Amino acid sequence: MSSLRRLGATLGAAFATVRAVQRERDRLSGRPTKRATPTARHADQPVTIAYDPDMDGHADPGEVVWTWVPYEDDPNQGKDRPVVIIGHTGQRLAGVALTSKNKQRDDAVSVGTGGWDPKRRPSWAKVDRLLTIDPSEVRREGSVLDRQHFNDVVNGVGRYHTVVR
Repeated sequence: MSSLRRLGATLGAAFATVRAVQRERDRLSGRPTKRATPTARHADQPVTIAYDPDMDGHADPGEVVWTWVPYEDDPNQGKDRPVVIIGHTGQRLAGVALTSKNKQRDDAVSVGTGGWDPKRRPSWAKVDRLLTIDPSEVRREGSVLDRQHFNDVVNGVGRYHTVVR
C-alpha cells in the first residue's frame, strides 16, 4: 500500500507542476488568470501560528510564496501575488497578501523588502484579510521573511482574526 501512496503523491505533485507551468505560461503570455474557484479564500476558523521556514520547495510558515488571490471586490477574479504564510488552518495554509502600495492604513504592516519582489520595493502585509490556501496551488517560493517582521505580521493579524500560538 505504501508504494501506491508514493505513486499517488508523485502523480499529485506532477499534476500540480503541470498546473503551475500552465499558469506561468498564461501569465507570461498576458492571458487573464481568471479561475473557476479561488485557490485562496477568507479564513473561517482559527489559525495555528508557527514560524518554520524551510526552503525545500514546500510552502512553510515564515515564507513568502506566490499564489492566485481573489480580488476583495470580486472574489471570482484575482491575480497571482505574494503571500506571507503565517500558519495553518486544518489542511490549508494561512497567510496574508503583500502589496507594494503603502496606503498609510492601520490594516497594513511593513515587512521591508525581499526576494518576493524582483524590484526590491518595500512591501506591506494586508493583515485585515486572512487567506487560506491549498498547498498544491502555491506557484513558487519567494523567500523567507525574517522573524521580527513575521511577528509584526502575526500581531497585526491578531487584531482582526483569531490566532492560536
